[in-house]
Parts: sequence; structure tokens; C-alpha cells
Amino acid sequence: MILGIDEVGRGPWAGPLVVGAVVLGGIAIDGLTDSKKLTKRRREELDVIIRDKASGYGLGWVSANEIDEIGLSAALVLASKRAIEQINAPYHEIIIDGTINFLSGTNKGGYVKTLKKADLLIPSVSAASIIAKVARDNYMVDQDTAYPGYGFKTHVGYGTAAHREAIKRLGVTPLHRLSFAPLIKYSASKSSVRTDNKSNPMVQSTKQIGDSAEDSAVKYLKSHGHKIINRNWKTKFCEIDIVSTLGDVTYFTEVKYRQKPNQGGGLAAITPKKLRQMKFAAEYYTAINQSIDTNLRLAAISLTGVQPTVEVFLEIK
Repeated sequence: MILGIDEVGRGPWAGPLVVGAVVLGGIAIDGLTDSKKLTKRRREELDVIIRDKASGYGLGWVSANEIDEIGLSAALVLASKRAIEQINAPYHEIIIDGTINFLSGTNKGGYVKTLKKADLLIPSVSAASIIAKVARDNYMVDQDTAYPGYGFKTHVGYGTAAHREAIKRLGVTPLHRLSFAPLIKYSASKSSVRTDNKSNPMVQSTKQIGDSAEDSAVKYLKSHGHKIINRNWKTKFCEIDIVSTLGDVTYFTEVKYRQKPNQGGGLAAITPKKLRQMKFAAEYYTAINQSIDTNLRLAAISLTGVQPTVEVFLEIK
């Protein structure tokens, strides 16, 4: 029961710092290693497996603005704390990749062991490095659309020649770390900061929000004894968010998310038409998978909040 921690994004000139934290809980996942040694495709495949099978995981984000305000060392501590706060699974030891104990001044410091190359040697640390890198890389791809011309999806914020040239031409953005030596000169002039993206630069994409809500729904079901059979099962005819079993019952669960409770609640979207679609999808899934189970239930989970939290789980009669 080791809690593995690794960070991504310490060195870039732009973008957030992200710390991954994972408790595998005895689950063996083939192919875990340092995320930098994996192809993009393989990282994304493993990211899905890790988030599905791990006993617990968390991602701690610290924005460029926060890094500028508190410094990189404090940002590493803050990101680690934010990641660990999302872990509900038990663990008896924390292993951090590298030689610095980011948690030495916290109540978790006594549990920590630092280890060079831990992302190569300790599966939970490898898993942490993978989910952190996938999350940060995907975020920077989204920012490439928000701030065209910088090439964020290519260099993900590192100080490459192309990135330096883009800054000279276009100025800096809210994603840039103005406390970093090469960019300090821009901090004196607020007019040099581009604000094309009116939203908070840490706002997630629609896909990221949907994935986060479904992850929370899966955690909820697992905590209530469900075994997850399938996620995002799709055909050209229909789609099912989560298929799970509890005892001899198979549940087909629709996940509905609203950021604010006053937006009508996620369950308001379960209209009679949607209910018919869910019933068809469950019957089709059963036929395709040659299931002989007859104890089938439709269900819906409503979530709300910036960090998606389950409001209600409802069996649909």
C-alpha cells in the first residue's frame, strides 16, 4: 500500500505544475515505467487503466500565477498536498521520485521516503508520473487553441527556440511564469500580457470535466461495492457511461454533471426519451455480450461542483 508521487512541469516557462499521486493497492499493471520512456499513445492507454484500477489517485494542479506568487519550491509542496487530499485509499508509506521531500513540513512528512529513479522502480510512482504527464499534456493542447501561435501543443510550455520566438512576436500570456529568469522582464509591464483567453487559465476542457465527473462516479460506485465492467461503451447505435455489477445485479449507469446545483440538477436530463435510449442501450449491450443475466437495472448518478461530487445515485424503475 504505497502512495507514489511524481511531478510534471517543474521546468517549463509556461503552464501549470502537476503532481500525480497513486495508490495501486496491490493491482499489477503491465508496462508501468517512467512516463518519458513511453509513447504518447501508450501513456494514454495506461492512464485509462490506472484511473480505472488503482485504489486511489489524485492530481494536484498549481497555476503559473500561483508559482509566481509563492515560488517553485512552495508550489511543489502545494501541488503534492492537493494531490494527496484526493486519495481516500489506505497507504502505509509515501515514495516521492527524486531526492527532495516536498512534504517534510507537513503532517505527511514522516511517511515519506525519497528515491532517485523511483518512476522506473516503483509501480505506483510510475503510475503517478503517467497520469500527471497525460493530464498536463492534454491541458497544454487545449491551451494551444486558446492562445494560437505559441505552439503549446508541441513544446507544452518548455523554453524551446520556437517558444522563445513566439514570445518575442506575441508577448506573454497568463500561462507564462513571469518569475522565471528568462521572462522576468515581462513582469514589469502588464500591457505585455495577452488576455485573449478571458476564462481562468486553469479551467478544464469539456472533455476533461466529463472525464473527471465519470471518474468520481466510478469511485462512488466502487466505494459502494460495485465492480466496474465497462466504461464509455459505445456503438453507432448507443452509448453507456458505466456498466457495473453488485452481487447478481448488473447496472447500466448514466452520468450527469452540472457545475452548479442551481443549474437544474443532472437528473433533470433523464427525460422519457433519454430513458428509452438507456433501456435500448442496456438491452443491446446484453445481446452483444451474450449475457444471460436477467437482473438488469438502469441507474443515474448526478454530480455537481468544480471538483465533481456525487449528489445522488438513483435506480430507475
